[in-house]
Amino acid sequence: MNKGSAIYPGSFDPPTNGHLDLIQRGSKIFEELVVAILRNPEKSPMFSLGERLEMLRELTADLKNVRIDTFDGLMVEYAKSIDAMCILRGIRAISDYEYELQMALMNRKLEPTLETVFMMPADKYSYVSSRLVREVAQAGGPVKGLVPEVVEQKLRQKLEPAYKLRDPELERPEKQVPRKRKKKR
Repeated sequence: MNKGSAIYPGSFDPPTNGHLDLIQRGSKIFEELVVAILRNPEKSPMFSLGERLEMLRELTADLKNVRIDTFDGLMVEYAKSIDAMCILRGIRAISDYEYELQMALMNRKLEPTLETVFMMPADKYSYVSSRLVREVAQAGGPVKGLVPEVVEQKLRQKLEPAYKLRDPELERPEKQVPRKRKKKR
């Protein structure tokens, strides 16, 4: 059986544990999985294209059939250019499904030979999105468990002032002496 190659497109800004879960599982299904980072000049990503490439390459270094690449323009054109047979997409909720179904149908209209496979992430990542991770990190909140450790470190470096403001060591108030309550008469 020829499992062929698939493309897993996205912005990966930043890569999350949900992304990594799908990459690892997709690598077991397809002969080759190309994780394709979209170059979108209309967006202002938190991480540069180079930073996202570097993080994803490091995170997938042990997956020999996974390749990291970039593309712009129509994803179906890119998929054809690398002879991909399939598009891998993650679905977390019904709202994702509605959007992804429209995209899959449009992709099928543009390129009838290109199939779409939907995968659900592991339960523990079903609510994780790059957008939510960015928002939590920008507010100085913890992202441990939502992103791989290398991504967490890169977020801390990029947002160092926000993390310093939220550092629990800096936030501990001086030991307060409890006040005695007055007895009600």
